[in-house]
Amino acid sequence: MISLTLRVIVALLIVVMLMWLLAKAVRRPYAGRRDGTLVVLNRQQLSRASAVAVVRVADRALVLGITDQHVSLLGETDIDAFEIEPQEHRDHMEVEPGGLAATLPGRHPMSLGGRLDGSLLSPKTWTATIEFLRDRTTRR
Repeated sequence: MISLTLRVIVALLIVVMLMWLLAKAVRRPYAGRRDGTLVVLNRQQLSRASAVAVVRVADRALVLGITDQHVSLLGETDIDAFEIEPQEHRDHMEVEPGGLAATLPGRHPMSLGGRLDGSLLSPKTWTATIEFLRDRTTRR
């Protein structure tokens, strides 16, 4: 009985490992495409079957119309308007003594409740839901 259970667990682990390796192998060709010569800078869906996309090809930005049947060149635009700027890192903040720190409260006003407030696991959420349903289902 134990050997059968052990064989089933080992077989399951092998299958899970194979699935994980296959998922990594399938994902790999699409990783790192941001530095290539062809990059989609922006895309706006117009309807269910049509969209407009701005694509960077080498050093040019092309505006493309995309439908289910074909892709057409609508024009060219300035590439600088679509370049992605690096995000600003905010690791720390310098505050002068008696300046901004004196006006800030000790805690954020929304953090006065528990850690689960607003989540599905919060007792307050369930109490409010039951009260709402009770209001909706009572006869008046």
